[in-house]
Amino acid sequence: VQLQASGGGLVQAGGSLMLSCVASGSNFGINRMGWYRQAPGKQRGLVAGIGSGGDTNYADSVKGRFTISMDNAKNIVYLQMNSLKPEDTAVYYCNADYYVGDYVSVGSSWGQGTLVTVSS
Repeated sequence: VQLQASGGGLVQAGGSLMLSCVASGSNFGINRMGWYRQAPGKQRGLVAGIGSGGDTNYADSVKGRFTISMDNAKNIVYLQMNSLKPEDTAVYYCNADYYVGDYVSVGSSWGQGTLVTVSS
């Protein structure tokens, strides 16, 4: 399963951005997708996740500002980011936990990362 992320860019503090990530491949299904971020000098950490049933979880630092959603039919996950802060500056990565066929195997894939820069 391959992931292609898009939507990063430069935005002023208080602004908004929406990230998208599409999963592609053959004969697979999605269990969960999520967004992670890594700022310079810091470890990669979870921003938000969503299960195929719609259950979501968020890092405390983004609750109330970011919203994750998923189009199950198209295997696309979105991250709507509002009220952006300079500390949100990071490379954002999408991740997918998937299964192949009738759960013949499971796996996890990462997208290539998209840079979000929030200026003060």
